[in-house]
Amino acid sequence: MTSQDTATEDAGEQLTLLPAPEAAPRAARSPGKGARPVGALELSSDLPVARVVLDLSPHHLDRTFDYLVPAAMAAGVQPGVRVKARFGPQEVDGFVLARAEHSDHDGRLVPLKRLVSPEQVLTPQVAQLCRTVADHYAGTLSDVLRLAIPPRHARAEAAPSGNEPVVPDAPADPSADAPGPASAPEPAAPGARAGARNLAAPVEAVDAPAGPARPSEWAPYRGGAAFLNHLVGGSVPRAVWTALPGRVADGVPVQGARAAGNEDPAQAVQHWALALAEAVRATVTGGRGALVVLPDARDVDQMARALELAGYTARTARQDGQFVRLTADEGPSPRYRSFLAALRGEVPIVIGTRAAAFAPVQDLGLVACWNDGEETLAEPRSPYPHAREVLALRSELEGAAFLLGSVSRTVQAQALLESGWAREVAAPREVLRARAPRVRALTSVELASEGAGAAARLPSAAWRAVRDALGAGPVLVQVPRAGYMPVVACARCRTAAHCGTCHGPLMLPGPGAPPQCAWCGALAGAWSCDECHWTGLRSVRVGSGRTAEELGRAFPGVAVRVSGASAPGGVIAAVGPRPAVVVATPGAEPVAEGGYAAALLLDAALSTAHVGLAVAQDALHRWLAAAGLVRSAREGGQVLLVGDAAPGPTNALVRWDPAGFADRELAERRELDLPPAVRVAAVTGDRQAVDAVVARVGLADASTTLGPVEVAEAAGRPARGGPARDPSLQPPVRTIVRVPLREGRRLARELSASLAVRSAKREGGTVRVQLDPKEML
Repeated sequence: MTSQDTATEDAGEQLTLLPAPEAAPRAARSPGKGARPVGALELSSDLPVARVVLDLSPHHLDRTFDYLVPAAMAAGVQPGVRVKARFGPQEVDGFVLARAEHSDHDGRLVPLKRLVSPEQVLTPQVAQLCRTVADHYAGTLSDVLRLAIPPRHARAEAAPSGNEPVVPDAPADPSADAPGPASAPEPAAPGARAGARNLAAPVEAVDAPAGPARPSEWAPYRGGAAFLNHLVGGSVPRAVWTALPGRVADGVPVQGARAAGNEDPAQAVQHWALALAEAVRATVTGGRGALVVLPDARDVDQMARALELAGYTARTARQDGQFVRLTADEGPSPRYRSFLAALRGEVPIVIGTRAAAFAPVQDLGLVACWNDGEETLAEPRSPYPHAREVLALRSELEGAAFLLGSVSRTVQAQALLESGWAREVAAPREVLRARAPRVRALTSVELASEGAGAAARLPSAAWRAVRDALGAGPVLVQVPRAGYMPVVACARCRTAAHCGTCHGPLMLPGPGAPPQCAWCGALAGAWSCDECHWTGLRSVRVGSGRTAEELGRAFPGVAVRVSGASAPGGVIAAVGPRPAVVVATPGAEPVAEGGYAAALLLDAALSTAHVGLAVAQDALHRWLAAAGLVRSAREGGQVLLVGDAAPGPTNALVRWDPAGFADRELAERRELDLPPAVRVAAVTGDRQAVDAVVARVGLADASTTLGPVEVAEAAGRPARGGPARDPSLQPPVRTIVRVPLREGRRLARELSASLAVRSAKREGGTVRVQLDPKEML
């Protein structure tokens, strides 16, 4: 959060900062100077004052401002519309929050400059959510509104709405003897917005999959059928759901056909997506809308296919439908068109990535988040909200059911369970054992009898397992790092190789390629070691490209494919059932038709070698995500974890017990006063600026403050052991403030007030404040 220079405090006529509208009525007063017309401008005779939130970042300007409403704009200036207003010497974008008869401003008000669009894009529910999120994270309302409301696309806004879509019939009762209402109530009409329709209207023609009715995806879970029944009945259950492993639920066909010469089928639908689609269908049957937030576009594709199997159709520019996608990959026009469809009540279902957490779904009945441990669900822009927390706040504000699902379990999800805020939905151990593959940890102790072959990156036992599995289908190999050789060192003295220009680490981008800096990209063909002047290089870390090359030599005649963001073919969505070795980085694992016969999780020690609160949790999550794509043990599926990783996540993977691991992690953090057992704020930036911000926080005393300490990564310098930095440059520092959970809201308020003083005084330096950071180091 950087201080911005604004010369508006002492310029113009509209300067007094007004507090946000309160629930209590304002005292009656005469219009006074604030309602006098400006020049010959005719003002609105009804509610002539508009309360506007402006697109201004400084904290001391995080207020509403009163403007006069010209008579020509009176009909269009309604709560939620976009406007242009003069603020000092500049025109600023803003949203109208309310219209009023009088203003508390004692000076002269200025009129609004322009009505950008009569579309009421900011609903009262989303406005309240944005204000709550801003207060929760010590941010400003304007920063959150930038995340919540997509940029306007005039052509999409002017396009006429399509025909009102229809929704499939109610699903069969998921369980006859499950607790809950015996039958669904009459669906309630959604909000009063024009264009809204009955969310439970019967379908006229749905291309449902042929064949006998499938059992409920929630049947194997304790409390699963009851959760669905509560959704149908209009209740607001809150659940943390640990999904069973499985690539495709039994009986669900792979959608699409193979093209000639193409071995890749269309992406199969996984169990978790089908279960989420069933929860969405139960919510819509009860007459309410549903919102599902997913980590990336691949998961959105999975969810869209699952909804299509449930009988719903995606709404596009050319066809009506019952759900829309909200992702940045869709492009400005399709994204804004989908946003408008939800805003106008034309669809009851919205799926998308993290920004979709603010989607204006009418009569919201369910908010769901999948795989909350993924980094993509954490917003990198101020005030850095996490989609999980946004949806939890929205569940409370709008009275919607909450569902947090994952193949693993984060410590934050475990904290929700232990606090009693949510209930657990999980399968019994016997069901889990029947669905999970066999997991082995090939540690140095396990491989002690292998002799010299145990020291290889691909031990003899792993090589034999891959050879045998290739006779039954494809094999997945997960590698923590992308590239060819992302880290290299001197071949003689093992000193890390650094760039002569910026002192960044050197890497080898490919076979036969000269070394290159991983930071600035400069070539280092004439590199020599600073210690021994040797010119040879050896690998320290091996990436996915080099791994694929080694596996190609180890298994001649077998197809080797690489999936990853930096791979030549990009991220592969799915692979066929034929024998092949698929090398993938975490998060880029393709779905295999029929499941993988085996999976190798290489470089396990590297996955847990870093220092941080979430290192073990993230490693277990990545391993479980890959292992969940393997066939069950009954079908011969097996997973091999290669390397001496930390014992905690290793044991949790072998036992397939993410819940137990999260429970132990939370207990340890509670003993050490670490998040989420406490509320934490990280203040990062220039030393003087950080000290000034923290000094104004009443809760920041010697018992609650850690630091300041230098932050090497933020300064863009090498890690420990690298070349010395220029002593004239002041490194950024970080101060940690941690308080009990009951003081969390007060901490956010005091930090926000301190940042308001900072921006009002125009203090120098840069500061970034982040509450609930994933890491404290």
